[in-house]
Amino acid sequence: MAAYFSQILVIVTLVSGLIWLFDVLFQAPKRKAALAVAQSSNASLSDEAAEAITKEPYIVETAHSIFPVIAFVLVLRSFLYEPFQIPSGSMMPTLLVGDFILVEKFSYGIKEPMWRNKIIETGKPERGDVVVFKYPQDPKIDYIKRVVGLPGDRVFYQNKELYIQRACAPEQVCESVQAKVGRIAEGDSEFMQDGVRLKQFKETLGKVEHEILINPARPDMRGMFYRKGSVASGEFVVPEGQYFVMGDNRDNSTDSRFWGFVPEENLVGKAVAIWISFEFDRKPSDTLPTWVPTGVRFERVGGIQ
Repeated sequence: MAAYFSQILVIVTLVSGLIWLFDVLFQAPKRKAALAVAQSSNASLSDEAAEAITKEPYIVETAHSIFPVIAFVLVLRSFLYEPFQIPSGSMMPTLLVGDFILVEKFSYGIKEPMWRNKIIETGKPERGDVVVFKYPQDPKIDYIKRVVGLPGDRVFYQNKELYIQRACAPEQVCESVQAKVGRIAEGDSEFMQDGVRLKQFKETLGKVEHEILINPARPDMRGMFYRKGSVASGEFVVPEGQYFVMGDNRDNSTDSRFWGFVPEENLVGKAVAIWISFEFDRKPSDTLPTWVPTGVRFERVGGIQ
């Protein structure tokens, strides 16, 4: 249902609007004419009787009530901002499970909500942006990661270190292949994974400085990395019109290293703010484990870096 929410919203808006419009153009004038005839034949017509004659049918009354609200939600959600919930820890420490974020839908082009065809060009992702996109292997699922490689870039991920050879025009001098990105500072983090305390680093991508997590006990899984053609494992050449994305929790993120690139048409928008954040605890269960909210993390409300 969630995968088709935009389409359902469009259909409900269209149907309710057409019902309301049909009533305004055709049925409402008939009710007014019937009231005029009744008043001319009965000067003492009561207010209750007059209201009964002009009363909208239930379906019209419902459409009249919901159309403005649904239309407002459709415009807001399709063209301006859409809320999302963070379901996993792949973007820690930037985003935590229980964060509710706002995604700016117009950052990378305005798209119509039914088939998501771009109708107005407004911009392109920049290196370091946190983006929501349709998972290329199953577009019904929304993913959130950070843009690392732009079209034309060569991305290297070796020994858990990230390098980028930035794309440049033929007349420009490209930076060296080993242009290292990140690892400005290191320290133990507050986060644990599989009983191991994670290492926390600062990394700079473009104009964005952010933090990443590394699990020193895990291998880099290079044997499972996505490969295309003769490119070596751990090296990725980003095609035109596509992007290379990674999670900030580098050893707990299924991202472009494993399944490839994100086509531009799969982009949903740019994550710009956390509007509320809930702390969750695991609740014991005889069947599946469940998570229950135990508090609000007001200190996390604000912009996303």
